[in-house]
Amino acid sequence: MENKINKLVVLGAGWLGHTLCVNAQTAGWQVQGTHRSDVHKFDFERQFILENDQLTHQIDLQDAYWVCAIAPRSRHNESNYPDTLMAALKLSKGLNAKGFLLCSSTGVYDQEPGVYSESSDISCTNERQIKLYEAEEQVLQQDGKVLRLAGLFGPNREPGRFVAGKELNTSSEQVVNMVHQQDVINAIFAVIEHWSVGQNIYNVVNPAHPTKAEYYALKCLQQGSEMPRFASDEKAERKVIGSAIEALGFTYQYGI
Repeated sequence: MENKINKLVVLGAGWLGHTLCVNAQTAGWQVQGTHRSDVHKFDFERQFILENDQLTHQIDLQDAYWVCAIAPRSRHNESNYPDTLMAALKLSKGLNAKGFLLCSSTGVYDQEPGVYSESSDISCTNERQIKLYEAEEQVLQQDGKVLRLAGLFGPNREPGRFVAGKELNTSSEQVVNMVHQQDVINAIFAVIEHWSVGQNIYNVVNPAHPTKAEYYALKCLQQGSEMPRFASDEKAERKVIGSAIEALGFTYQYGI
């Protein structure tokens, strides 16, 4: 991560976004990371909130790259995520942003068995797919870029803990599509540093794809937690390929 591009705005300084802000700041970048509150614990925090079609914000960083790291759970029906994203795109343009990068999800791909890459068709047959796809289109239409992230884990988010004892609506033979938080952050910087030459969309998925039974057995053993239960044991491989981004010189450094 060379300090060639030294300004970054991160929308949604939560679990992923906060760590991205800290990484950038440590590398000497000027950083502003947003949350909804006007009370700040960190010097890079800024308020950004859209309520009743009224935007309240404290962002003033000109000529920065923008990364939208607002968590997918914030995109449910009751949220105003699409309007918030549109307001952010408009503000970024007004502040002469160098580029806008959306952290999306591999959930945008169909849930049917198969191998999925950035060029795969997206059917938009369920509500989650539609919301993810529409958000991506908002950004792409404004000349932005998209990272489709696999299941995230890392500090304070251990797989053996968050599935412990749960009933999972999936097959034990389904493979996992996961990626470590730090690999995602490194991928974000790789895309920013190669902005003019990279693709518009990249998957970020660790190349290892063990079955869920194998993966969660190991993770639950490590955590001393109860194994989840699966809906079936049918063979049903849905694999998302994340190798295209390696053309930018990026490598996956953290095992899953």
